[in-house]
Amino acid sequence: MAMSCSGEINKNLDSGKYVRYTSDQIEALERVYMECPKPSSMRRHQLVRECAILSNIEPKQIKVWFQNRRCREKQRKEAYGLQTVNRKLTAMNKLLMEENDRLQKQVSQLVYENGYMRHQLQNASVTATDTSCESVVTTPQQTLWDVNNPAGLLSIAEETLAEFLSKATGTAVDWVQMPGMKPGPDSLGIVAISHGCSGVAARACGLVSLEPTKITEILKDRPSWFRDCRSLEVFTVFPAGNGGTIELVYMQMYALTTLAPARDFWTLRYTTTLEDGSLVVCERSLSGGGPNGSTAPQSVRAQMLPSGYLIRPCEGGGSIIHIVDHLDLEAWSVPEVLRPLYESSKVVAQKMTIAALRHIRQIAQEMSGEVVYGLGRQPAVLRTFSERLSRGFNDAINSFNDDGWLVMGSDAVEDVIIGINTTKNVGAHVSPTNAMPGGILCAKASMLLQNVPPALLVRFLREHRFEWADYNIDAYSASFLKGGSYAFQGLRTTKFSGSQIIMPIAHTVEHEEFLEVIRIEGHAFTHEEAVLSRDVHLLQLYNGVDEDAIGAFSELVFAPIDELFPDDAPLLPSGFRVIPLDSKTCEIQDGLTAHRTLDLASSLEAGASVNRERSNTSNTCSPRSVLTIAFQVPYEIHLRDNVATMARQYVRSVVSSVQRVALAITPAWLGSRMEPKLPPGSPEALTLTRWICQSYSYHFGVELLRSDSQSRDSMLKLLWNHSDAILCCSLKSLPVFTFANQAGLNMLETTLVALQDVTLDKIFDESGRKALCSEFNKLMQQGYTYLPVGICLSTMGRHVSYEQAIAWKVLGEDDTPHCLAFAFINWSFV
Repeated sequence: MAMSCSGEINKNLDSGKYVRYTSDQIEALERVYMECPKPSSMRRHQLVRECAILSNIEPKQIKVWFQNRRCREKQRKEAYGLQTVNRKLTAMNKLLMEENDRLQKQVSQLVYENGYMRHQLQNASVTATDTSCESVVTTPQQTLWDVNNPAGLLSIAEETLAEFLSKATGTAVDWVQMPGMKPGPDSLGIVAISHGCSGVAARACGLVSLEPTKITEILKDRPSWFRDCRSLEVFTVFPAGNGGTIELVYMQMYALTTLAPARDFWTLRYTTTLEDGSLVVCERSLSGGGPNGSTAPQSVRAQMLPSGYLIRPCEGGGSIIHIVDHLDLEAWSVPEVLRPLYESSKVVAQKMTIAALRHIRQIAQEMSGEVVYGLGRQPAVLRTFSERLSRGFNDAINSFNDDGWLVMGSDAVEDVIIGINTTKNVGAHVSPTNAMPGGILCAKASMLLQNVPPALLVRFLREHRFEWADYNIDAYSASFLKGGSYAFQGLRTTKFSGSQIIMPIAHTVEHEEFLEVIRIEGHAFTHEEAVLSRDVHLLQLYNGVDEDAIGAFSELVFAPIDELFPDDAPLLPSGFRVIPLDSKTCEIQDGLTAHRTLDLASSLEAGASVNRERSNTSNTCSPRSVLTIAFQVPYEIHLRDNVATMARQYVRSVVSSVQRVALAITPAWLGSRMEPKLPPGSPEALTLTRWICQSYSYHFGVELLRSDSQSRDSMLKLLWNHSDAILCCSLKSLPVFTFANQAGLNMLETTLVALQDVTLDKIFDESGRKALCSEFNKLMQQGYTYLPVGICLSTMGRHVSYEQAIAWKVLGEDDTPHCLAFAFINWSFV
């Protein structure tokens, strides 16, 4: 009897291991799983009690079901991820094999040309007019076309197609790999630039998870992704074979600075399908004046040599894109200092070729739902804000007459250009009934910078706005967004805290561009004003983040915006654009700034050895860049002259601030002229270094710097590149920092100029301040002390941990105390 009962129990247990669920039970469990993949024990018991179809199943069995379901989901995701990576690797392998074939053909061609040249030289028959060894196809501009002769246009289109394909997949252009671009399944793609061809050209190949027809539709709408494209208009469309089309297109591009005119193009665009199912969009310039018989005012007619897009479908979905941009931007029409900008294939690659590939990838990510929304907005809405900021800033720089812009008379000093536009009135847009007559005023200027990496300068301008901005000017512009008139003469100065809160709301896939809202806190002077919000909100576009990108521009564009952030908010973009000048006669080593550590928002990744290598790098000349500044402000007609004077003076003060900032953040590795500079009033850098080291040795009995060389110049370099953060502060009732080495600036995320505004108590958290206070008397009496492990704060509010901090008195001449020095050991951002 006992054995029979035991067998029955075992039978029931065995049958319980393998529960067969009905379809209704599985459907009920799936509904619960979609709501909560990992229900608690209480939830499982509740499910058994409340769901009748699950009442005969034990909670433990339901727990097992959920475990298995989660396991299957994880396996499914992993399998899908592996399949996706496999597809990418397969397509990339195909792309690399094609690239290898092209390079082998190019090598064979060069070997043949080399042999031919040797043969010619041996026979002494080579002539100056022999062009048979050219490896570059130079395409003459088409001079004959007739709107009434589609056959002639089709002939030009077929010739354009053949020449474009020879560039995209052949050896018609001598392509060299773009510095810093590494192919891979998750990379942007294979990017190459031209070498020794007429004009400037760039080529890119990449993988995108969109169908060819969708990609074609997006790329043909050039203004939607090419920020420098002011307008594109299709004037005539002809049908062609294979269901293709021929279009006559007029395109106008913005000028990049105030120092050069805009560019326009009159082109033929041919869209067709190849025999293998690939889609092609190719384009080239036509002669003639375009739709109006001549080039547009304020523009120079530029040439587009055969360019376009080859889009091939991939197995399993997605497409492989080949992009070629080949331009002649008529560099003769710009000042000589700017000509390298118009003769650089790296600029074409960054501004057009890579931008097209990035935009396609961005759209693909948005359509797949992988992009995180910001402020509850769809990604397309936020992308529209970025485009509006960029376009508005370009409009301000160019100030086209057909947009209503007029140039005002200057004050005999031509450094700042003032333009006015009476066709635009922000006040009328916000409050049509109460708006006063007025318009928009733009003050703009351009300047040449030496030895300042664009990304570093723009990052500083973004994160240290108080160094250059007048918040009352921002408040003056923002007031028009809150209901119209804001009398300039009665402008009440608002007290601002100087702190800004940066709230990121969107970024691109490659993290090269960020959209964010800046809130600047303001305080009212009277109780009556306190009921109104005095904060200023700015919508800001920040791009050109990557310091390693060759030929990349860096921009900081912002516009006052209402705190409610409506989709149709009027924008008056202002800001900065820094453009590197890539001179052909000045070959700076590519990747020189690959691991450059910034004294604002980067950790000490490169280490002292890298900095020492950079300081010893010998460059034949210094890198240069062009800074363009444009500020837009609204005005009422009776205050136009006052606002113009204010804007002109403001831009001049910003220029002065930028020059001072540029001098402070110039990297030390650019030469002996760029040694770290101390703030005004401090002793010379070499003298202070000697005092710091001697005092450390006196108090602790060991050397701070280990060096065989005793030269003061060597000591300064060693101190500047020391891995520990070393800072000096004044001996005052409220100690203020006066000096920091590179690691110290990195830790505090500031510069030598801004360092003077940082007090000793601000960098410690509450426990750190208590530890410092308890040891301060010992420090002043004994001359040194040790602080335990702790946390300090950077100027950007980030927490920094350190294993130990050492403090000591720095003794000057006659052993008199000069300042206090702190060394933070093994610090890192939390």
